Amino acid sequence: MKPGVGILLVLAALVALPGLGQEKDLWLRVLLEEVPQGQEVRLKLPSGEVRAFGAPEGAVVEGRLQPYWDLAVPYFTFQGRAYRGGVRLLVQEGRLLVVNLVLLEDYLLGVLPAEMPQGFPLEALKAQAVVARTFAINRLNPKAPYDLCASERCQVYLGFSAETPRHKEAVVATRGQVLSYGGKAISALYHADSGGMTAGSEEVFQRPLPYLRPRPDPYAQGPRSAWRLPVRREVAERALRALGQTPRGEDPPVVLERSPSGRAWRVRLLGAEVQGPEAQRLLRLMGLPSALAEFQGWEAVGRGAGHGVGLSQWGAKGMAEAGYGHREILGHYFPGTFLSDLLLGWVEPPSPMAFRGP
Repeated sequence: MKPGVGILLVLAALVALPGLGQEKDLWLRVLLEEVPQGQEVRLKLPSGEVRAFGAPEGAVVEGRLQPYWDLAVPYFTFQGRAYRGGVRLLVQEGRLLVVNLVLLEDYLLGVLPAEMPQGFPLEALKAQAVVARTFAINRLNPKAPYDLCASERCQVYLGFSAETPRHKEAVVATRGQVLSYGGKAISALYHADSGGMTAGSEEVFQRPLPYLRPRPDPYAQGPRSAWRLPVRREVAERALRALGQTPRGEDPPVVLERSPSGRAWRVRLLGAEVQGPEAQRLLRLMGLPSALAEFQGWEAVGRGAGHGVGLSQWGAKGMAEAGYGHREILGHYFPGTFLSDLLLGWVEPPSPMAFRGP
């Protein structure tokens, strides 16, 4: 980013909510799209359509060039999808970034429908809301041009168009609640189905965390709780090469060692051997839903879906159906943590918007 161009870190605002009085909220910067420089984008604002594109010196909006633009509007539409909040347009590394400036609680209204079906029990949805809120807080990054992306690389965000009353009920019921450990928001990870046993954080992300430990998860009974899939040799070869390994043989995959949660920890195939978190990544690159698997020749038999760390969404559903509340669900998947009210002291102070839209 060019010198002198300010970055909106977090805007603290006072918002009035029925029954809650005056309470501080946070603004997030969510990347919606990276557009090649020179390619036009169209934004539908309350005042009408705006056209923009990226140039070497900054963002051009309706023929006017500035280092970046903050279009301060209550809502907008981009690529056929409506979003709450405003838009930031800026250029970085030759690409125009379309960033949604959105209040944290409004952001969650567009996340929950993408991450958990509305047919799940309300207590499971409330647990998901707390985890998604904590995940977002933990991703605040003052040194980057945005905090989160809208894809599954972060957590999926579909904006206003996806909101439902049931998901909103879960967000409102848990407003401001986050998981903390040692006075700080935790790394709140989640996945679809643990397959009956969650994973320790070091198994996937190398860093051991005291609240992300392997735990029995008998309530996880999703559509991928048990699966059997063929493994194609050419796919396995591409997966090995993606990890910098060179196939040297013809032998099918075999698990030589397992992690404490029972997931693949050392795998040998095609004459090469992969160990540790890379072994789990290898299985994902091979198209398997989970590393909680074994091989029968060129066929994989396994349980669960996702990396297995943190909250199991299908496990949360099962616990809620068994009568557990969202606090108990969160306590099971994140032992030793506290359900706390969000403190703005956990994040950097706000920076003002320097530019406004036309």
